[in-house]
Amino acid sequence: MIAELLRREREVVESALAELVPSDAWPERLHRAMAHAVFAGGKRIRPILARLAHRAAGGDPDDITFAACGLELIHTYSLVHDDLPAFDDDVLRRGRPTVHVAFDEATAILAGDALLAEGLLLIARHPVGAEWAGRRSEAVDVVAEAVSARGMVGGQMEDLEATGQIASEAVDPRERLDRIHRAKTGCLLTASVELGAVLAGVDEAGREVLAEFGAGLGLAFQIADDILDATATAADLGKSPGKDADAGKLTYVTLYGLDSARSRLADLEATLVERAVEIEGPDGELAALATFVARRRN
Repeated sequence: MIAELLRREREVVESALAELVPSDAWPERLHRAMAHAVFAGGKRIRPILARLAHRAAGGDPDDITFAACGLELIHTYSLVHDDLPAFDDDVLRRGRPTVHVAFDEATAILAGDALLAEGLLLIARHPVGAEWAGRRSEAVDVVAEAVSARGMVGGQMEDLEATGQIASEAVDPRERLDRIHRAKTGCLLTASVELGAVLAGVDEAGREVLAEFGAGLGLAFQIADDILDATATAADLGKSPGKDADAGKLTYVTLYGLDSARSRLADLEATLVERAVEIEGPDGELAALATFVARRRN
């Protein structure tokens, strides 16, 4: 079920992205760099999650595809910047040269900036129509907050501090790891669920239930990432493995050990599936997505 579901959803998202991210617009070099980043592959989890949440809330996911693609552009911006020499200094992303390698560092910075702006514009402008205006405004607020200094960007800063690149006061590493994961990865995944819910007109109580699921999914995604970085090959990942440990990064594996990380992920998967069943029943799509995220191999 999940393989076919993801295939169908990816086709919808890829088709929309092809329309939204031209490689030959002005300035051409900037747009080629943006397209290089966006069309390097990827699971498209965030727009798919938004579409599935919208459907679970009673909406038509095709209504929000362009807005959902805004999430993918914002996620891609974060990857472009994360790969820069000032951060992870990665030369491969999804099996291809990273943007700063394929182009240059300055172009990569500008491409990331542009992807962030274009992503927010898509959410601000879609779905089209006056009847969506209030929901669009709320969706922009949700996503901008998730990316802000209180969300993804703040998580990146905390990650820098935790790797010793910037001196900081002594803190409990368990608390710090939780903050990093929930902010750096979890906030945008939570916002993806919330975007689908907001655009469906879900009330506050319903949004909280979906947001809680999204937060758990974000944590599962990051723990799986930590495990893969410690166990997978470059061919599996499409990037260099083992860099977290080499850089002294704070991860579930470096802090708790591989076995404990795997046990935590299995427990989290079970909880997520249970919550997804409560939201949309035993045959729902969110439960299948939670299992995919927890058990993925790249």
